[in-house]
Amino acid sequence: MASKLVQLQTKACKASQLVAKHANSYYKELLEENKQYIQDPPTIQKCDLLAKQLFATRLASIPGRYEAFWKELGYIKNLWKNRQELKVEDAGIAALFGLECYAWFCGGEIVGRGFTFTGYYV
Repeated sequence: MASKLVQLQTKACKASQLVAKHANSYYKELLEENKQYIQDPPTIQKCDLLAKQLFATRLASIPGRYEAFWKELGYIKNLWKNRQELKVEDAGIAALFGLECYAWFCGGEIVGRGFTFTGYYV
């Protein structure tokens, strides 16, 4: 057990040295690649303005999202109305989507409980 701890410490030390060596150049390269997105001068007032613009833009996108939601719901209602003509592929996709939603729900529940599994004695 102690030897594994020493190996882990050695690997962590090497990883931190690697990060320390290359982090500055990676940071500068990342800033250079994304300089068109950087606001000059970087002031608190500019950040407030950008936050307000983002909020207003999100608010302005609500009607389009609302319309898309109702269009999608109409499509699903039409599929349900004509379910006799439903293909196996469409049913499979719907089943996978439902399974994925359930899995995300279960994952969220586990994360919400602090990554604990209740009801199981292991």
